[in-house]
Amino acid sequence: MSLALDHLVVAARTLEEGAAWLEARTGVATVPGGRHALMGTHNRLMGLGPGAYLEIIAIDPDAPAPGRPRWFALDSTAMRERLATGPALVHWVARTDDIEAARAAHPGLVGEVLSLSRGDFRWRIGVAADGSFPAGGAFPTLIQWDGERHPATGLPETGCRLERLTARAPGAGPLLGTLRALGLPESAPVSLVESEVTGISAVLHAPRGMVLLPESAARG
Repeated sequence: MSLALDHLVVAARTLEEGAAWLEARTGVATVPGGRHALMGTHNRLMGLGPGAYLEIIAIDPDAPAPGRPRWFALDSTAMRERLATGPALVHWVARTDDIEAARAAHPGLVGEVLSLSRGDFRWRIGVAADGSFPAGGAFPTLIQWDGERHPATGLPETGCRLERLTARAPGAGPLLGTLRALGLPESAPVSLVESEVTGISAVLHAPRGMVLLPESAARG
């Protein structure tokens, strides 16, 4: 089994607000992604080099309310209050080549495996029934892309690269052990740090220099 960082997730009240927030920090414009009918969300994307990207996600105001809680805790009161103060880096997603085996080994962390699509993209992703983050957000949401298409492949070159993602949480050591068992290599730009508070931050190389996407305490 293999595991690799796939993408970062920035949540915002609107895509326009999220795009402006990110461009002000990096100097890079995002590009349209698409809509997720099952979740009532839509996104914009920014490439981070081969196999990696950043996603800005927001509730789609033109979509009907989904029949389940949206992913990335977007329906939680705590997340809505957090995003009222501005967009935030809220989560990360890791790519696996066997999500069913990962779920069999760690059902509480992976959640229900949903089969989704957007345009030509097909993927399976683990989502908790209540839309909450696994381990408060320190553990990634797992995704498996079906077929050869991956969103990062078609994104324009931005000059942005991920230097380091840091997740902080109680019990960080066991979580890191689980990630290693699922195939995350030591060379991956991911650190898990023991902390009383759960949250994540990321350092990017961008055209404007080193950019810190600030710590975001987990919500929902």
